[in-house]
Amino acid sequence: MTQVKTGDTVRIHYTGTLADGSVFDSSEGRDPLEFQVASGQIIPGLDAALPGMAVGDKKVVEVPCAEAYGETNPEAVQAVPRAEVPPELPLEVGIQLQVQTNDGQVLPVTIVEVTEEAVVLDANHPLAGKDLTFAIELVSIG
Repeated sequence: MTQVKTGDTVRIHYTGTLADGSVFDSSEGRDPLEFQVASGQIIPGLDAALPGMAVGDKKVVEVPCAEAYGETNPEAVQAVPRAEVPPELPLEVGIQLQVQTNDGQVLPVTIVEVTEEAVVLDANHPLAGKDLTFAIELVSIG
């Protein structure tokens, strides 16, 4: 029986959940996720769980935040004076925006607070600081 090894292209079905059991992502109802093992295309903790699996194998993988999207970086949270925020932008907590950095890079951010004086933006990945659990099934190799 063929087993997954580094460099193989694989297809998996998966459901990702948080510690409280809520689902944050799933391939249910979609095509399986296809990627090359150990190529950096998926989070390291999930990538590391695949070698040795055979087609049809299922497993549950616990991925600590350090092997997923990392710890929350407090420096990635910035207050922007309201006067610098374009007036046409919706200013509601939870809305995701894209901002351009001084060097021209586009950065996704989430509004986490709105006051009379400022809008607080968080550039951390929404899953930063969270331990993740994935139920996976290997659909194909190659």
